[in-house]
Amino acid sequence: MSAPRDRVDPYEALLVLSFGGPEREEDVMPFLENVTRGRGVPPERLHEVAEHYFDFGGRSPINAQNRALVASLEHQLAESGLSIPVYWGNRNWHPFLTDELTRMRDDGIRRAAVFVTSAYDSYSGCRQYREDLARSVAEVGPSAPRLDRLRLCFDHPGFITANADGVVGALGDLPSDLADSARLVFVTHSIPTAMSDTSGPTGGAYVAQHLAVAEAVASRVAERTGVEHEHDLVYCSRSGPPEVPWLEPDVNDHLAALAEQGVRAVILAPIGFLSDHMEVAYDLDTEALATAKDLGIEAARAATAGTHPDFVAGVVDLLTERAAVERGEPVERASALPIGPSADVCPAGCCPNLREPLPALCGEDAPPHPSA
Repeated sequence: MSAPRDRVDPYEALLVLSFGGPEREEDVMPFLENVTRGRGVPPERLHEVAEHYFDFGGRSPINAQNRALVASLEHQLAESGLSIPVYWGNRNWHPFLTDELTRMRDDGIRRAAVFVTSAYDSYSGCRQYREDLARSVAEVGPSAPRLDRLRLCFDHPGFITANADGVVGALGDLPSDLADSARLVFVTHSIPTAMSDTSGPTGGAYVAQHLAVAEAVASRVAERTGVEHEHDLVYCSRSGPPEVPWLEPDVNDHLAALAEQGVRAVILAPIGFLSDHMEVAYDLDTEALATAKDLGIEAARAATAGTHPDFVAGVVDLLTERAAVERGEPVERASALPIGPSADVCPAGCCPNLREPLPALCGEDAPPHPSA
């Protein structure tokens, strides 16, 4: 049997790559400008979203969530005898990815695995992160670490279990006479339909993966509770120009439709998000729960995967799985869905940038490392 350290060879570190978020009021607008640069988002929409952050003192929950995830990963790695460091960099705010790669270089890291805190195929959830990796590696230069992105986690049993546990816990928050009849409303981030249609290697992966996760979580909940709940997939956080079609229905519109159907209780289950960041804290915990209350619907929000032990162990499993692949060893991939797992290396043209094709790492069409 391999020694524990051998199980992560050839990797010398794990990099958690996330979206980022402001932590002070004065950071909110610069952060939002970073996020939306080149996307044609109207200024009035930026100011509207900024108010969501100001309601929380200008502080997004996502950075605290990522610090907690890094700490949990470090603990899980240590418990498994895998003593490699965990780094954390963001696309849109401090700590910025380029700065973290520079730190890794200065620490002597030559090759690292990357866990992206986005579970599903889409340009914004996959390729855009890979574009940022390519840009940052080019900026750091020939001595930048070589990076391999871990496969998407949407189908990993740890992710499914974490979300199912969240739903079961939320059912316990409803009045006991309504819990068994509650509708499970699975929520994810809306994206432009054109982005959705081209997601994944052959298109349509974003919606298909979410539908599969919703079905698996609902099935796991039924096994746990002995009650089958009807469920739906809906969307939140639309932010593009009004003339551009995005995925629907919006969660608030869907709640109104359920009220008309006589539904009296719902669980809002944010399967599209790995942690409780602003789309969850505002769009669900503030806006959607208020909508449900106004409609006379009892509602509870399920926990995200966050630092659930099964999810954290799943990330470490993805690390050791990819390390074995890179060593040329046979691998049995853990997957809870019939449509998983996704590829280690994205096929050429996967999740294309429909505005401006840019170099992206960790794909078949990736540019060579600057040292080549």
